[in-house]
Amino acid sequence: MTQRIWLASYPAGVPADIDPGVYDSLVDLMEESFRKHARSVAYSFMGQDISYAQTDALSAAFAAYLQSLGLVKGDRVAIMMPNVPQYPVAVAGILRAGMVVVNVNPLYTPRELEHQLKDSGAKAIVIIENFASTLEKCLTSTLVKHVVLCSMGDQLGLLKGALVNYVVRKVKKMVPVFSLPSAVRFNQAIAIGRRVKFALVQSKPDDVAILQYTGGTTGVSKGAVLLHRNVIANVLQSEAWNAPVMAKVPAGVQPVSVCALPLYHIFAFTIGMMLTMRTGGKLVLIANPRDIPAVLKELSPHTIHSFPAVNTLFNALASHPDFKTVNWSQLKVSVGGGTAVQSAVAKLWFEKTGCPICEGYGLSETSPSASCNPVTSNEYTGTIGVPLPSTEFKLLNDEGQQVAPGEPGEIAIKGPQVMAGYWQRPDETAKVMTADGFFKTGDIGVVDARGFFKIVDRKKDMILVSGFNVFPTELEDVVGQMPGVMECACVGVSDAKSGEAVKLVIVRKDPALTEADVRAYCKENLTGYKQPKVVEFRDELPKSPVGKVLRRELREK
Repeated sequence: MTQRIWLASYPAGVPADIDPGVYDSLVDLMEESFRKHARSVAYSFMGQDISYAQTDALSAAFAAYLQSLGLVKGDRVAIMMPNVPQYPVAVAGILRAGMVVVNVNPLYTPRELEHQLKDSGAKAIVIIENFASTLEKCLTSTLVKHVVLCSMGDQLGLLKGALVNYVVRKVKKMVPVFSLPSAVRFNQAIAIGRRVKFALVQSKPDDVAILQYTGGTTGVSKGAVLLHRNVIANVLQSEAWNAPVMAKVPAGVQPVSVCALPLYHIFAFTIGMMLTMRTGGKLVLIANPRDIPAVLKELSPHTIHSFPAVNTLFNALASHPDFKTVNWSQLKVSVGGGTAVQSAVAKLWFEKTGCPICEGYGLSETSPSASCNPVTSNEYTGTIGVPLPSTEFKLLNDEGQQVAPGEPGEIAIKGPQVMAGYWQRPDETAKVMTADGFFKTGDIGVVDARGFFKIVDRKKDMILVSGFNVFPTELEDVVGQMPGVMECACVGVSDAKSGEAVKLVIVRKDPALTEADVRAYCKENLTGYKQPKVVEFRDELPKSPVGKVLRRELREK
């Protein structure tokens, strides 16, 4: 596609291109916000406000602490936490020290965590105590030498913090027993950092900012290398895209955004944390988005302007009897990402809030946003919208040639938000990048005359569970090692709640193997969203003449 036909579909005032060169690094972006919005609230968590000035001071102390350990520019530091204030503080500290953030899913099993820590070469990890027992089981197999241990109440003041920690540890029993004798507590690390000098490290646009791990078609999770300029570009693209409606927030009113999606997911990291930082907004952090009554209680004191979420969360909130306890009257933008938004959910959300869900599209490899529906639209389009400013899409056939108009093809993306490649995997990078700089997504799409794209199929056998990628090969590799399993295959099946769910089909070696055995094994080795919803036993798997498992037949059964 040589012309960007979609530009005619842009709302008035949205530019065709943005300039990512406004900042040299994410550190420049953050420090500008710390200066301009020092007195404003940056984060709200469990009723406690943390200002931009406090975030500035805490993150500078944390950066100094990391440097005092002998860590240097380019070293990787992992973060394994839910949405607590220590997360953005740690991110700012790591980046200000010139280091690289490695986002880790806190629900990972020891096997999954070990792979990511070893692959990234992380030398330090910031982890909440709830998951410390997972780290303990794999720590000695990694390069991690420094552990900073957080607790839920660290930033809630002495009295409230102690109470929250007591409830989490003793009442809800959410902290399994662990032993990490050399670990330093987060508040202790901050205290140490305040006593030593912080030397600001100048990061450049092409320095690595984040390693964002994504499932691999080969079953191995790969780190998408996101440079400072990639994430800056995506923040500015998203800001420009939202501007037509966010401009309606009255002058002098601080925009309020909700961060209910986990910050380790690139959608929340960029569109929640970094975009809010750029605009000087307040970000309401939600630690557990599954507890819908608690989410609504947390949101009720706030007037919400921006709400990025996934289909399941929009649905669960809008369907809850307490939905009206939150002031949604000023909601300007609801961005749906991660997985397809269902038309019934979009209709319900619009009825309840008067604000349409604008479905977007992106991947870890694109920082993540690549396309979105216009924020001024009131209708559900069933498409992924049009490419964002400075972004090009084209549709390719299997030979890498552009398909004829109206034909389906693999969506390929070019733009300043596209990753530099996969961490230390030039072979995997070569598979997805074209000679002219387009990233091949593995998603099959069609485009209409106005430049709106729609996903019609997937080239890879990926399963999308509530916005998270599940690659069958990883599950098959794990379950295939279970005693009693001869062979197995895994496919996605449609699911009303999560969009898709995992179906696991097993051929037994041991007739005594039960579904309960399989589920217990999967629970030990796979994080929640990867675990099968359906387990089926068969005498044999359907295969092609060359022995390839016919996944389509497993889906259709």
